[in-house]
Amino acid sequence: MLEIFSSFVSKANGIVWGRGMIILLFGTHVFMTIRTGFIQRKTITKGIRLSVSKDPDAEGEVSQFGALTTALAATIGTGNIIGVGTAIAIGGPGAVLWCWLTGVFGIATKYAESLIAVKYRVKTEDGRMQGGAMYALERGLNMKWLGIIFAVFAGFASFGIGCATQVNAIATVCGQNLGIPKVAVGIVVAVLTAVVILGGIKSIARVCEKLVPFMAVFYVIGCVIILGMNFDYIIPAVSVICRLAFTPGAAAGGLVGTGIRMAIQYGAARGLFSNESGMGSAPIAAAAAQTRNPVRQALVSSTGTFWDTVVVCAMTGLVLVTTIMKNDFINVSEVEDGGVLTSLAFGQIPYLGPVILTLGIISFAYSTILGWAYYGERCVEYFAGKAALIPYRILYIGVAVIAPIIKLDLVWLIADTLNALMAIPNLIAVLLLSNVIARETKKYIHNLDAKDNTPVPVVKR
Repeated sequence: MLEIFSSFVSKANGIVWGRGMIILLFGTHVFMTIRTGFIQRKTITKGIRLSVSKDPDAEGEVSQFGALTTALAATIGTGNIIGVGTAIAIGGPGAVLWCWLTGVFGIATKYAESLIAVKYRVKTEDGRMQGGAMYALERGLNMKWLGIIFAVFAGFASFGIGCATQVNAIATVCGQNLGIPKVAVGIVVAVLTAVVILGGIKSIARVCEKLVPFMAVFYVIGCVIILGMNFDYIIPAVSVICRLAFTPGAAAGGLVGTGIRMAIQYGAARGLFSNESGMGSAPIAAAAAQTRNPVRQALVSSTGTFWDTVVVCAMTGLVLVTTIMKNDFINVSEVEDGGVLTSLAFGQIPYLGPVILTLGIISFAYSTILGWAYYGERCVEYFAGKAALIPYRILYIGVAVIAPIIKLDLVWLIADTLNALMAIPNLIAVLLLSNVIARETKKYIHNLDAKDNTPVPVVKR
Protein backbone atom coordinates (compact mmCIF):
# COMPACT_ATOMS: atom_id res chain seq x y z
CA MET A 1 0.00 0.00 0.00
CA LEU A 2 2.84 2.37 0.91
CA GLU A 3 4.58 1.61 -2.39
CA ILE A 4 1.42 2.46 -4.33
CA PHE A 5 1.05 5.75 -2.45
CA SER A 6 4.74 6.55 -2.95
CA SER A 7 4.41 5.87 -6.68
CA PHE A 8 1.36 8.13 -6.86
CA VAL A 9 3.15 10.97 -5.05
CA SER A 10 6.18 10.55 -7.32
CA LYS A 11 4.01 10.84 -10.44
CA ALA A 12 2.15 13.82 -8.99
CA ASN A 13 5.47 15.50 -8.22
CA GLY A 14 6.62 14.98 -11.80
CA ILE A 15 3.40 16.58 -13.07
CA VAL A 16 3.33 19.64 -10.80
CA TRP A 17 7.04 20.30 -11.35
CA GLY A 18 6.76 19.81 -15.10
CA ARG A 19 7.07 22.31 -17.90
CA GLY A 20 3.83 24.08 -16.95
CA MET A 21 5.07 24.99 -13.47
CA ILE A 22 8.41 26.21 -14.80
CA ILE A 23 6.64 28.44 -17.33
CA LEU A 24 4.16 29.71 -14.71
CA LEU A 25 6.87 30.40 -12.13
CA PHE A 26 9.56 31.95 -14.30
CA GLY A 27 6.94 33.66 -16.47
CA THR A 28 5.47 35.34 -13.38
CA HIS A 29 8.95 36.45 -12.31
CA VAL A 30 9.57 38.09 -15.70
CA PHE A 31 6.05 39.55 -15.95
CA MET A 32 6.20 41.13 -12.49
CA THR A 33 9.67 42.49 -13.25
CA ILE A 34 8.11 44.36 -16.17
CA ARG A 35 4.93 45.41 -14.30
CA THR A 36 6.92 46.83 -11.38
CA GLY A 37 9.34 48.72 -13.62
CA PHE A 38 12.25 46.40 -12.77
CA ILE A 39 11.85 46.76 -9.01
CA GLN A 40 15.13 44.87 -8.55
CA ARG A 41 16.99 48.16 -9.05
CA LYS A 42 15.51 49.36 -5.74
CA THR A 43 16.61 46.28 -3.79
CA ILE A 44 20.07 47.58 -2.98
CA THR A 45 19.41 51.32 -3.10
CA LYS A 46 16.27 51.23 -0.93
CA GLY A 47 15.35 47.73 0.25
CA ILE A 48 18.51 46.90 2.18
CA ARG A 49 18.56 50.30 3.88
CA LEU A 50 14.88 50.04 4.83
CA SER A 51 15.43 46.54 6.24
CA VAL A 52 17.57 47.94 9.06
CA SER A 53 15.38 50.98 9.71
CA LYS A 54 12.30 51.16 11.92
CA ASP A 55 8.79 52.43 11.36
CA PRO A 56 7.63 52.47 15.01
CA ASP A 57 4.54 54.62 14.50
CA ALA A 58 3.03 52.11 12.06
CA GLU A 59 0.80 49.21 13.00
CA GLY A 60 2.37 45.77 13.23
CA GLU A 61 3.71 43.17 15.65
CA VAL A 62 7.43 43.14 14.81
CA SER A 63 9.97 45.44 13.18
CA GLN A 64 10.61 45.33 9.43
CA PHE A 65 13.96 43.66 10.17
CA GLY A 66 12.26 41.14 12.46
CA ALA A 67 9.80 40.19 9.73
CA LEU A 68 12.64 39.90 7.20
CA THR A 69 14.81 37.71 9.42
CA THR A 70 11.83 35.49 10.26
CA ALA A 71 11.26 34.99 6.54
CA LEU A 72 14.98 34.49 5.93
CA ALA A 73 15.07 31.98 8.78
CA ALA A 74 12.52 29.89 6.91
CA THR A 75 14.10 30.31 3.47
CA ILE A 76 17.83 30.05 4.22
CA GLY A 77 17.92 26.37 5.03
CA THR A 78 19.35 23.08 3.85
CA GLY A 79 18.27 24.00 0.31
CA ASN A 80 21.12 26.50 0.19
CA ILE A 81 23.66 23.86 1.16
CA ILE A 82 22.35 20.48 0.06
CA GLY A 83 19.78 21.59 -2.53
CA VAL A 84 22.30 23.35 -4.78
CA GLY A 85 24.53 20.29 -4.69
CA THR A 86 21.61 18.08 -5.67
CA ALA A 87 20.76 20.41 -8.57
CA ILE A 88 24.34 20.18 -9.85
CA ALA A 89 24.45 16.40 -9.44
CA ILE A 90 21.21 15.81 -11.38
CA GLY A 91 20.73 18.88 -13.59
CA GLY A 92 24.40 19.60 -14.26
CA PRO A 93 26.37 22.75 -13.41
CA GLY A 94 24.10 24.76 -15.72
CA ALA A 95 21.39 24.41 -13.07
CA VAL A 96 23.35 26.95 -10.98
CA LEU A 97 22.70 29.65 -13.58
CA TRP A 98 18.97 28.92 -13.71
CA CYS A 99 18.81 28.83 -9.93
CA TRP A 100 20.51 32.25 -9.87
CA LEU A 101 18.25 33.69 -12.59
CA THR A 102 15.21 32.40 -10.72
CA GLY A 103 16.49 34.44 -7.79
CA VAL A 104 17.23 37.62 -9.79
CA PHE A 105 13.82 37.72 -11.45
CA GLY A 106 12.16 36.20 -8.38
CA ILE A 107 12.92 39.39 -6.46
CA ALA A 108 10.02 41.01 -8.34
CA THR A 109 7.62 38.21 -7.41
CA LYS A 110 8.71 38.26 -3.75
CA TYR A 111 8.11 42.03 -3.81
CA ALA A 112 4.69 41.61 -5.39
CA GLU A 113 3.41 38.86 -3.10
CA SER A 114 4.65 40.71 -0.02
CA LEU A 115 2.98 43.93 -1.16
CA ILE A 116 -0.47 42.36 -1.41
CA ALA A 117 0.11 40.47 1.86
CA VAL A 118 0.53 43.80 3.69
CA LYS A 119 -2.17 45.62 1.74
CA TYR A 120 -4.84 43.01 2.51
CA ARG A 121 -3.73 42.02 6.00
CA VAL A 122 -6.20 42.01 8.90
CA LYS A 123 -5.97 42.68 12.61
CA THR A 124 -7.45 40.13 15.00
CA GLU A 125 -9.43 41.01 18.10
CA ASP A 126 -6.38 40.36 20.28
CA GLY A 127 -4.22 42.73 18.19
CA ARG A 128 -2.30 40.25 16.01
CA MET A 129 -1.58 41.07 12.36
CA GLN A 130 -2.35 38.33 9.84
CA GLY A 131 -1.87 38.29 6.10
CA GLY A 132 -0.59 36.32 3.16
CA ALA A 133 -1.89 34.78 -0.03
CA MET A 134 -5.07 33.54 1.65
CA TYR A 135 -6.11 37.07 2.68
CA ALA A 136 -5.12 38.56 -0.68
CA LEU A 137 -7.27 35.96 -2.42
CA GLU A 138 -10.18 36.53 -0.03
CA ARG A 139 -10.15 40.33 0.26
CA GLY A 140 -8.55 41.30 -3.04
CA LEU A 141 -10.24 38.82 -5.36
CA ASN A 142 -13.24 37.53 -3.38
CA MET A 143 -11.85 33.99 -3.75
CA LYS A 144 -11.82 32.74 -0.16
CA TRP A 145 -12.21 29.16 -1.36
CA LEU A 146 -8.85 29.40 -3.11
CA GLY A 147 -7.36 31.05 -0.03
CA ILE A 148 -8.47 28.04 2.02
CA ILE A 149 -6.83 25.70 -0.50
CA PHE A 150 -3.57 27.62 -0.22
CA ALA A 151 -3.72 27.57 3.58
CA VAL A 152 -4.36 23.81 3.66
CA PHE A 153 -1.42 23.08 1.35
CA ALA A 154 0.87 25.40 3.33
CA GLY A 155 -0.26 24.05 6.68
CA PHE A 156 0.54 20.47 5.72
CA ALA A 157 3.75 21.50 3.93
CA SER A 158 5.08 22.97 7.17
CA PHE A 159 5.39 19.51 8.69
CA GLY A 160 7.58 18.36 5.79
CA ILE A 161 9.67 21.22 4.40
CA GLY A 162 9.62 23.13 7.67
CA CYS A 163 10.05 20.42 10.28
CA ALA A 164 10.73 16.77 9.41
CA THR A 165 13.35 17.30 6.70
CA GLN A 166 15.14 19.97 8.73
CA VAL A 167 15.27 17.98 11.99
CA ASN A 168 16.48 14.94 10.07
CA ALA A 169 19.29 17.02 8.54
CA ILE A 170 20.34 18.21 12.01
CA ALA A 171 20.24 14.66 13.40
CA THR A 172 22.26 13.29 10.50
CA VAL A 173 25.03 15.88 10.73
CA CYS A 174 25.20 15.61 14.54
CA GLY A 175 25.38 11.82 14.32
CA GLN A 176 28.08 11.80 11.65
CA ASN A 177 30.28 14.55 13.09
CA LEU A 178 29.57 14.58 16.82
CA GLY A 179 28.40 11.02 17.51
CA ILE A 180 25.15 12.17 19.11
CA PRO A 181 22.27 9.62 18.88
CA LYS A 182 19.50 10.70 16.49
CA VAL A 183 16.78 10.15 19.09
CA ALA A 184 18.51 12.55 21.49
CA VAL A 185 18.84 15.17 18.74
CA GLY A 186 15.13 14.96 17.96
CA ILE A 187 14.17 15.47 21.60
CA VAL A 188 16.53 18.42 22.09
CA VAL A 189 15.40 20.15 18.87
CA ALA A 190 11.74 19.59 19.81
CA VAL A 191 12.26 21.17 23.26
CA LEU A 192 14.15 24.17 21.85
CA THR A 193 11.48 24.63 19.19
CA ALA A 194 8.67 24.48 21.73
CA VAL A 195 10.30 27.12 23.95
CA VAL A 196 10.49 29.57 21.04
CA ILE A 197 7.26 28.99 19.09
CA LEU A 198 5.01 29.09 22.15
CA GLY A 199 5.94 32.77 22.42
CA GLY A 200 4.45 33.54 18.99
CA ILE A 201 5.84 35.79 16.24
CA LYS A 202 7.56 38.20 18.67
CA SER A 203 9.52 35.37 20.27
CA ILE A 204 10.39 33.83 16.89
CA ALA A 205 11.46 37.21 15.50
CA ARG A 206 13.72 37.91 18.52
CA VAL A 207 15.57 34.64 18.03
CA CYS A 208 15.77 35.04 14.24
CA GLU A 209 17.12 38.61 14.47
CA LYS A 210 20.14 37.20 16.30
CA LEU A 211 20.51 33.81 14.61
CA VAL A 212 20.07 34.68 10.93
CA PRO A 213 22.86 37.31 10.58
CA PHE A 214 25.28 35.06 12.49
CA MET A 215 24.60 31.92 10.49
CA ALA A 216 24.65 33.69 7.13
CA VAL A 217 27.92 35.55 7.78
CA PHE A 218 29.54 32.42 9.24
CA TYR A 219 28.62 30.34 6.18
CA VAL A 220 29.59 33.03 3.66
CA ILE A 221 33.03 33.39 5.28
CA GLY A 222 33.54 29.67 4.76
CA CYS A 223 32.54 30.01 1.10
CA VAL A 224 34.91 32.97 0.62
CA ILE A 225 37.80 30.96 2.08
CA ILE A 226 37.14 28.06 -0.31
CA LEU A 227 36.80 30.37 -3.31
CA GLY A 228 40.11 31.92 -2.31
CA MET A 229 41.66 28.46 -2.31
CA ASN A 230 40.05 27.70 -5.69
CA PHE A 231 40.73 31.17 -7.13
CA ASP A 232 42.25 29.90 -10.42
CA TYR A 233 39.07 27.94 -11.17
CA ILE A 234 36.47 30.67 -10.60
CA ILE A 235 36.44 32.05 -14.17
CA PRO A 236 36.53 28.55 -15.77
CA ALA A 237 33.67 27.53 -13.45
CA VAL A 238 31.55 30.54 -14.45
CA SER A 239 32.20 29.67 -18.10
CA VAL A 240 31.16 26.02 -17.58
CA ILE A 241 28.02 27.03 -15.67
CA CYS A 242 26.91 29.43 -18.43
CA ARG A 243 27.76 27.03 -21.27
CA LEU A 244 26.14 23.92 -19.79
CA ALA A 245 23.00 25.85 -18.84
CA PHE A 246 22.00 25.78 -22.52
CA THR A 247 23.79 22.86 -24.18
CA PRO A 248 24.74 19.27 -23.30
CA GLY A 249 28.43 18.69 -22.71
CA ALA A 250 31.10 17.64 -20.24
CA ALA A 251 33.76 19.30 -18.12
CA ALA A 252 36.34 18.38 -15.51
CA GLY A 253 35.42 16.16 -12.58
CA GLY A 254 32.61 14.38 -14.38
CA LEU A 255 30.58 17.57 -14.68
CA VAL A 256 27.96 16.91 -17.31
CA GLY A 257 25.42 19.27 -18.79
CA THR A 258 22.27 17.31 -19.64
CA GLY A 259 20.68 20.10 -21.67
CA ILE A 260 18.54 23.12 -21.08
CA ARG A 261 15.39 21.25 -19.96
CA MET A 262 17.06 19.39 -17.07
CA ALA A 263 19.13 22.44 -16.11
CA ILE A 264 16.03 24.64 -15.94
CA GLN A 265 13.92 22.01 -14.17
CA TYR A 266 16.36 21.37 -11.35
CA GLY A 267 17.72 24.91 -11.21
CA ALA A 268 14.24 26.47 -11.01
CA ALA A 269 12.98 23.84 -8.54
CA ARG A 270 15.97 24.31 -6.22
CA GLY A 271 15.70 28.07 -6.66
CA LEU A 272 12.09 28.08 -5.49
CA PHE A 273 12.85 25.64 -2.68
CA SER A 274 15.68 27.91 -1.59
CA ASN A 275 14.23 31.45 -1.88
CA GLU A 276 10.49 30.57 -1.91
CA SER A 277 9.73 33.43 -4.33
CA GLY A 278 6.25 32.77 -5.65
CA MET A 279 5.46 30.14 -3.04
CA GLY A 280 3.54 32.55 -0.82
CA SER A 281 5.22 31.61 2.45
CA ALA A 282 7.46 34.62 3.22
CA PRO A 283 4.62 37.18 2.82
CA ILE A 284 2.94 35.62 5.86
CA ALA A 285 5.80 37.00 7.97
CA ALA A 286 5.87 40.27 6.03
CA ALA A 287 2.24 40.92 7.00
CA ALA A 288 3.22 41.13 10.68
CA ALA A 289 5.73 43.96 10.12
CA GLN A 290 5.44 47.50 11.47
CA THR A 291 5.19 49.43 8.23
CA ARG A 292 3.16 52.43 7.16
CA ASN A 293 2.57 51.23 3.61
CA PRO A 294 2.88 47.95 1.67
CA VAL A 295 5.70 49.11 -0.63
CA ARG A 296 8.14 49.66 2.24
CA GLN A 297 7.82 46.12 3.57
CA ALA A 298 7.60 44.63 0.07
CA LEU A 299 11.02 46.13 -0.72
CA VAL A 300 12.40 44.81 2.56
CA SER A 301 11.00 41.34 1.87
CA SER A 302 12.40 41.30 -1.65
CA THR A 303 15.92 41.60 -0.22
CA GLY A 304 15.38 38.14 1.24
CA THR A 305 15.52 36.61 -2.24
CA PHE A 306 18.59 38.70 -3.02
CA TRP A 307 20.50 37.41 0.02
CA ASP A 308 19.22 33.87 -0.25
CA THR A 309 19.73 33.09 -3.92
CA VAL A 310 21.66 35.88 -5.61
CA VAL A 311 24.31 35.76 -2.88
CA VAL A 312 24.25 32.55 -0.78
CA CYS A 313 23.13 30.03 -3.43
CA ALA A 314 25.39 31.59 -6.06
CA MET A 315 28.37 31.28 -3.72
CA THR A 316 27.48 27.67 -2.90
CA GLY A 317 27.24 26.85 -6.61
CA LEU A 318 30.63 28.42 -7.34
CA VAL A 319 32.19 26.64 -4.36
CA LEU A 320 30.93 23.26 -5.55
CA VAL A 321 31.79 23.66 -9.24
CA THR A 322 35.29 25.06 -8.57
CA THR A 323 35.94 22.26 -6.08
CA ILE A 324 34.88 19.58 -8.55
CA MET A 325 37.00 21.08 -11.32
CA LYS A 326 40.03 21.43 -9.04
CA ASN A 327 39.95 17.94 -7.55
CA ASP A 328 40.25 15.08 -10.04
CA PHE A 329 39.21 12.48 -7.47
CA ILE A 330 35.69 13.97 -7.29
CA ASN A 331 33.44 12.56 -10.00
CA VAL A 332 30.03 14.17 -9.75
CA SER A 333 28.52 11.55 -12.08
CA GLU A 334 29.05 9.03 -9.27
CA VAL A 335 27.53 11.25 -6.59
CA GLU A 336 23.79 11.89 -6.37
CA ASP A 337 23.73 13.32 -2.86
CA GLY A 338 24.23 17.07 -2.75
CA GLY A 339 25.30 16.81 0.89
CA VAL A 340 28.29 14.65 -0.08
CA LEU A 341 29.46 17.23 -2.64
CA THR A 342 29.17 20.03 -0.10
CA SER A 343 31.06 17.99 2.52
CA LEU A 344 33.88 17.38 0.05
CA ALA A 345 34.03 21.10 -0.78
CA PHE A 346 34.23 22.25 2.85
CA GLY A 347 36.66 19.47 3.62
CA GLN A 348 39.26 21.54 1.77
CA ILE A 349 39.51 23.86 4.78
CA PRO A 350 41.79 22.06 7.27
CA TYR A 351 40.11 21.28 10.60
CA LEU A 352 37.60 24.15 10.43
CA GLY A 353 35.83 23.14 7.19
CA PRO A 354 33.68 20.34 8.66
CA VAL A 355 32.96 22.54 11.71
CA ILE A 356 31.71 25.41 9.52
CA LEU A 357 29.52 23.04 7.51
CA THR A 358 28.16 21.31 10.59
CA LEU A 359 27.26 24.57 12.35
CA GLY A 360 25.88 25.93 9.08
CA ILE A 361 23.52 23.00 8.56
CA ILE A 362 22.39 23.01 12.20
CA SER A 363 21.69 26.76 12.34
CA PHE A 364 20.14 26.90 8.86
CA ALA A 365 17.87 23.95 9.56
CA TYR A 366 16.83 25.10 13.05
CA SER A 367 15.98 28.60 11.82
CA THR A 368 13.83 27.05 9.09
CA ILE A 369 11.95 25.04 11.72
CA LEU A 370 11.09 28.25 13.59
CA GLY A 371 10.05 30.23 10.52
CA TRP A 372 7.83 27.51 9.13
CA ALA A 373 6.19 26.92 12.51
CA TYR A 374 4.86 30.48 12.26
CA TYR A 375 3.75 30.02 8.65
CA GLY A 376 1.95 26.82 9.55
CA GLU A 377 0.20 28.40 12.53
CA ARG A 378 -1.16 31.29 10.48
CA CYS A 379 -2.45 28.97 7.76
CA VAL A 380 -4.01 26.50 10.18
CA GLU A 381 -5.71 29.34 12.04
CA TYR A 382 -7.10 30.63 8.75
CA PHE A 383 -8.88 27.41 7.76
CA ALA A 384 -9.48 25.80 11.18
CA GLY A 385 -9.70 28.68 13.66
CA LYS A 386 -7.66 29.76 16.67
CA ALA A 387 -8.68 26.66 18.61
CA ALA A 388 -6.54 24.56 16.25
CA LEU A 389 -3.28 26.31 17.23
CA ILE A 390 -2.49 24.22 20.33
CA PRO A 391 -3.08 20.87 18.55
CA TYR A 392 -0.97 22.13 15.63
CA ARG A 393 1.94 23.08 17.91
CA ILE A 394 1.79 19.72 19.71
CA LEU A 395 1.80 17.86 16.39
CA TYR A 396 4.62 20.04 15.01
CA ILE A 397 6.77 19.36 18.06
CA GLY A 398 5.86 15.65 17.87
CA VAL A 399 7.03 15.50 14.26
CA ALA A 400 10.34 17.04 15.37
CA VAL A 401 10.79 14.22 17.90
CA ILE A 402 10.24 11.35 15.44
CA ALA A 403 11.76 12.95 12.31
CA PRO A 404 15.33 11.67 12.92
CA ILE A 405 14.22 8.02 12.98
CA ILE A 406 11.82 7.89 10.02
CA LYS A 407 12.64 7.39 6.35
CA LEU A 408 12.31 10.75 4.62
CA ASP A 409 12.31 9.88 0.92
CA LEU A 410 8.51 10.01 0.77
CA VAL A 411 8.39 13.07 3.07
CA TRP A 412 10.70 14.98 0.70
CA LEU A 413 8.50 14.04 -2.27
CA ILE A 414 5.32 15.13 -0.49
CA ALA A 415 6.93 18.40 0.68
CA ASP A 416 8.23 19.18 -2.82
CA THR A 417 4.78 18.51 -4.29
CA LEU A 418 3.00 20.67 -1.70
CA ASN A 419 5.47 23.50 -2.41
CA ALA A 420 4.35 23.57 -6.02
CA LEU A 421 0.67 23.28 -5.09
CA MET A 422 1.09 26.23 -2.69
CA ALA A 423 2.66 28.30 -5.44
CA ILE A 424 -0.25 27.93 -7.86
CA PRO A 425 -2.96 29.85 -5.91
CA ASN A 426 -0.36 32.37 -4.72
CA LEU A 427 0.79 33.08 -8.28
CA ILE A 428 -2.85 33.41 -9.35
CA ALA A 429 -3.27 36.12 -6.69
CA VAL A 430 -0.11 37.92 -7.83
CA LEU A 431 -1.07 37.86 -11.51
CA LEU A 432 -4.71 38.86 -11.04
CA LEU A 433 -3.72 41.67 -8.67
CA SER A 434 -0.84 42.87 -10.83
CA ASN A 435 -2.69 46.13 -11.61
CA VAL A 436 -3.05 46.81 -7.88
CA ILE A 437 0.64 46.03 -7.35
CA ALA A 438 1.68 48.38 -10.18
CA ARG A 439 -0.61 51.13 -8.87
CA GLU A 440 0.64 50.83 -5.27
CA THR A 441 4.24 50.82 -6.49
CA LYS A 442 3.72 53.99 -8.49
CA LYS A 443 1.93 55.62 -5.56
CA TYR A 444 4.61 55.02 -2.94
CA ILE A 445 7.94 54.23 -4.60
CA HIS A 446 9.06 57.84 -5.05
CA ASN A 447 7.92 58.87 -1.58
CA LEU A 448 9.38 56.16 0.65
CA ASP A 449 11.05 58.50 3.10
CA ALA A 450 8.16 60.95 3.49
CA LYS A 451 6.69 61.09 6.98
CA ASP A 452 3.28 61.91 5.61
CA ASN A 453 2.83 58.72 3.63
CA THR A 454 -0.78 57.73 4.08
CA PRO A 455 -0.92 54.45 6.00
CA VAL A 456 -2.97 51.60 4.59
CA PRO A 457 -6.11 51.00 6.68
CA VAL A 458 -6.06 47.65 8.50
CA VAL A 459 -9.30 45.69 8.65
CA LYS A 460 -10.18 44.37 12.11
CA ARG A 461 -11.42 40.81 12.32
